[in-house]
Amino acid sequence: MRIAIVGGTGTLGQKVVAELAERGHEVRVLSRGGEYRVDLTTGEGLTAALRGCGAVVDASNATSAKRARQVLVDGTQRLLTAEREAAVSHHVCLSIVGCDQVAIGYYKVKVDQEHLVEGGQVPWSIVQATQFHELAATTLAGAAKFRVVPVPAMKLQTIAAAEVAHAVADVAEGSCRGRRIRVAGPEVNTARDLALTWRRATGRRTVLVPLPIPGKLGHDLRDGALTAGQPDIRGTVTFAEWLAAQ
Repeated sequence: MRIAIVGGTGTLGQKVVAELAERGHEVRVLSRGGEYRVDLTTGEGLTAALRGCGAVVDASNATSAKRARQVLVDGTQRLLTAEREAAVSHHVCLSIVGCDQVAIGYYKVKVDQEHLVEGGQVPWSIVQATQFHELAATTLAGAAKFRVVPVPAMKLQTIAAAEVAHAVADVAEGSCRGRRIRVAGPEVNTARDLALTWRRATGRRTVLVPLPIPGKLGHDLRDGALTAGQPDIRGTVTFAEWLAAQ
C-alpha cells in the first residue's frame, strides 16, 4: 500500500516511516523539505503529494500553542480536504492519552484536532499514546545542565517511540475504522521515579527539587490523568531498559 506520513521527519514520524517501509509499503514522507513538500498552514503541495495514497498517518507537530492550532487544527482541515479529493481511504491521527483531561493549551489543541478528524468525511483512526521515553530523557537532560532538576508530582506511563510506531503501523494496515486506540508503556511511574532512574543510568550529578503544581491541573497530574491504566496496546520496554540500550 502507498502510505503518506505527514511529519515523517519527526521523532515518531521517522520511526513510523521505517516501520512501514520494513513491512514493504511504499512510503511517502510529507514535510516542508524533501521530495514531497507540503505546508499544512497553507495547504501547499497536499493534493499532489496524496495522489494515489491509500492511507495517511498524521504525525505533524508544532512547538508553540499558537502555531499548534495553525498546524494541527487548521492544517488538519486542509489535510482532510486534500485526502477527500485524492480518495484516501484511511486517516490515522496521532494524539496524546489524557489530552482531554489536562487543561494545557497544547492539549486543548489536540482535543480540537481529534474532534475535527472524527467529524470529517475521511474514514479515521486515532492513536493516543502516552509520553515517550525520548521526551522524558530529553527533558531531564536539558534541566540537568544546571545541575538542578525540577520534578513535578505527577504520574506517567512512558513508552518507547519505536513501540508506538509499531502500533501505528498496525493501525494503518488494518481495516478497522472509527476507533480510538490507546498505546502506553509497561509501567506507571512518578516523575521522581523517572528522574532517579535517569540519574542512575547516566551518572549525572543533579539535585532533584520538587516542583509544586497548584490547582486542578496539579491534582489531575498527580491522579494520573496522563496515564492509560489498561491501554489497548501495552509496550514492553521500560524506561530503565530503554536508557540502557541508548
